[in-house]
Amino acid sequence: MPLVVRPALPPPGWSAGELATLAAVFATVAPGDAPRQANLAAAALSQATDPAALTQLRLVLRALDSAVVNTLTAGVPHPFRSADPAAREAILRRWARSPVAMRRTAFQAFKRLGAFFAYADAGADGTNPTWPLMGYELVREPVTTDPPTVVPLADDGGSQPLELDADVVVVGSGAGGGVVAARLAEAGRAVLVVEAGSYVPEPELSANELDGFDRLYLDHGLVATADLSIAILAGGTLGGGTTVNWMTSIALPDRVRHRWAVEFGLDGLDGAEADADLARLRTELGFVAPVNTPPKDQLILDGAHALGWEAAPTERDAWACGDCGACGFGCPRAAKRSGPRLHLAAAAAAGARILVDAPVERLILEGGRAVGATGHITRPDGTRRPFTARARQIVVAAGALRTPAILARSGVAHPAVGDYLRLHPVPVLSARMAEPVQMWRGVLQAARSIEFAEPGPASPDGLGPAHGGFLIESAPAHPGLIALAFPWEGRAASDALLAGIGHHAPLIGITADRGHGRVRLSRHGVPLIRYRLAPEDASTCRRALVEMARLARAGGAAELLAVGTPPAWLREGADEGAFRAFLERLTDFDFRPNRGSLFSAHQMGTARAGRDPRTTACDPRGRVRADTTGGLTGGCYVADTSLFPTAAGVNPMVSAMQLAARTARTVLAEA
Repeated sequence: MPLVVRPALPPPGWSAGELATLAAVFATVAPGDAPRQANLAAAALSQATDPAALTQLRLVLRALDSAVVNTLTAGVPHPFRSADPAAREAILRRWARSPVAMRRTAFQAFKRLGAFFAYADAGADGTNPTWPLMGYELVREPVTTDPPTVVPLADDGGSQPLELDADVVVVGSGAGGGVVAARLAEAGRAVLVVEAGSYVPEPELSANELDGFDRLYLDHGLVATADLSIAILAGGTLGGGTTVNWMTSIALPDRVRHRWAVEFGLDGLDGAEADADLARLRTELGFVAPVNTPPKDQLILDGAHALGWEAAPTERDAWACGDCGACGFGCPRAAKRSGPRLHLAAAAAAGARILVDAPVERLILEGGRAVGATGHITRPDGTRRPFTARARQIVVAAGALRTPAILARSGVAHPAVGDYLRLHPVPVLSARMAEPVQMWRGVLQAARSIEFAEPGPASPDGLGPAHGGFLIESAPAHPGLIALAFPWEGRAASDALLAGIGHHAPLIGITADRGHGRVRLSRHGVPLIRYRLAPEDASTCRRALVEMARLARAGGAAELLAVGTPPAWLREGADEGAFRAFLERLTDFDFRPNRGSLFSAHQMGTARAGRDPRTTACDPRGRVRADTTGGLTGGCYVADTSLFPTAAGVNPMVSAMQLAARTARTVLAEA
């Protein structure tokens, strides 16, 4: 398993002054080689950020080097680079808590980037001086000696556009795309899977966090809502989320299945058809209980037991391993039943071809029917080669953040395309324990509580509002993600917090959001995510913080930290009166943008299925609608979490696979 040491060259287009100011900001936020990390961050931003947003960020950097701007915004009459460390901190802290939303957004951009690269970067020599202070070390996993299960199409080096044909083109290779490809190929269809991301063979996967995010996550792990109020993780490699997820395997709750079947017309989803799909998936994925329970997950079990709440071990799609904790960067030992190990492998064995590094830009529509897809292959040297893939049927399974963009670029004009985005927004409550936790080691999520999965009324003791349902799980983050997520209250306080982070057990509340956002294309053609937390969902997030605090205290936590800007602390030695006051503060926790911290690893609903042609972009069987009168785009289907009519309320991998199996049957029936 190689350790990738990433070069840090100044990216084109950035001025020396901008990079120097960015380095000065990074040096204020966190320790490390700030000039190197500024170059790394600028290069990632140049590749992943909408040009308009990138221009705005660079303008902010220039503004920071204006004494006039700093005087007006923070009372510091110096350019940022020439200010002393205390003055620099004063500028950033004023921006962090500014009543002006754009300043809070700018602070979050700089703080997250600076903290992430400082703690995730392995350095020019393969080491990071912060890791020993945290008690963190890279785990050298065993590397599989199995032969590759998939062999993508090789680039023949030609300069002419690549022309491909198939019976069915599947755009995307995540949970849904993998299942569709397997089911169709096994039924005898000539299938071509087209994946925007790269294929990293299992032996070449690295436990290096920076490398993992760069190679395996959508937009290098920099995805967020347009205002940065919610940081988003999504897979961006062959296998999509199945390659990088935390393997928590939870079936769609019966209540949600029934609602989707009755209210949205997804016939069969609450009956034998869906039961059979789930049974097959359980067998294929080989759901197993964790082989051990790390301290962060034992906290959930202990706290729930003390309170009389429901809690149990999770099931996951991996064979008996539980030592490394680097599953979010892929599995070099081949223990995870990811797409390349399972469904994509099955599709390839049945004759499916797989094209990688090939983002689809649009579908080819002729006479109201989808007949192909077109885009560009990106080669290792950065050159691009056009490709066209023609087929009688096209299945779009590019994920809820990219499927609507492809449909919109293709001229599918249904108003629900890109709308009804659900994110399962996640608030974080971290428990500091007396004994070491090392959240990054062992089984990623070994336990969960569904005590509050159903919507419920306010807490009987008045400490917690009514809620729309949430799960309690743990968060197995590594240093870069930890530093990005945890609060920054000045350099000294941040350094001290992160030096002791090995004793922290973060709990997360997976919120079943009832409000929604949307994905729209910018004027540069880049997908923009606009999402504002609905008032009822803010109440659910507050209730999740309250109940996670109760659970953590019952489980023996020494201190509690609700993550936000500013955070809320319950310090060691607090009595019951102080704890009640802490809970009261959580019931009023501020979840306006870039105050209460929120995260998302689940995106759903942007081409949702349903019987009402006015409000659903797809019909109940996954066919893409052409308009609000019920007309269809012939030969065009969706098979990913975009189809979810509402938030699932649970980790969505299994549910995405169930709906993909439905879509596969539709495709087979309509050849």
